[in-house]
Amino acid sequence: MLERSVQLLKLLATAGRRGLALTQLSKSTDMAHSTVHRLLRQLMQERLVVQRETGKGYALGPLAFELGLAAAPSYDLREHCQPGMRQLAEELGDTVYLSVRSGIESVCQAREEGPSPIRVNTLSIGSRRPLGLGAGGLAILSHLPAAEYEEVMSHILPRVQTEAGLDERTLRAAVAQTRRNGYSFIRNRVTLGVTAVGVPIFDSLDRPIAAISIAAIDERMRADRIALLAANLQQQARLMGRLAPV
Repeated sequence: MLERSVQLLKLLATAGRRGLALTQLSKSTDMAHSTVHRLLRQLMQERLVVQRETGKGYALGPLAFELGLAAAPSYDLREHCQPGMRQLAEELGDTVYLSVRSGIESVCQAREEGPSPIRVNTLSIGSRRPLGLGAGGLAILSHLPAAEYEEVMSHILPRVQTEAGLDERTLRAAVAQTRRNGYSFIRNRVTLGVTAVGVPIFDSLDRPIAAISIAAIDERMRADRIALLAANLQQQARLMGRLAPV
């Protein structure tokens, strides 16, 4: 029961303010409408979920926000990473993202927009993706220890195939390329016309706990510029790793 409730909370975290309808939640979780409705009522009693005034959508409630504030000092990387992200965005001109690992997913924790007149916003704060789907998640996935990598792959493959049409061979090839290059590279995979580059952030135990990535329209992502972006991201990621809480 707890696992199913957490599954609903994760989906609502991705939906943001608009929330999700009961039918959407049921379809995404493969749970019966009656089961989803019962769990939602229980979560609403605990203030973890609220129902929008229209009566159709459900969203995260105030207790979810309060719990997040309490946990922030231990898990929130924004304070440590945003100065470097702002510097990158200003110097390089495009949108920089911070993605944090959450189990088999990556969560967008922060975003800094550069001065480029054509801005790319492919990720909203709080949105979740399976590891491997975006540039940040691919950078994290590619640097997991071998045994953990295979375990994560077994869980994410059905999702990346459904959500992005990625088969196992393509994803493993992307991981191999990321390991060779030291950075992830995605073009037109998640959003048409958009290219992204990402690098992992390691903690003091050399674990990939997060990633920073930069995204721009394809025309701004020439081969020579990609190498420059990757070098800048790697430099900042090393600094961020030293500042990250253990």
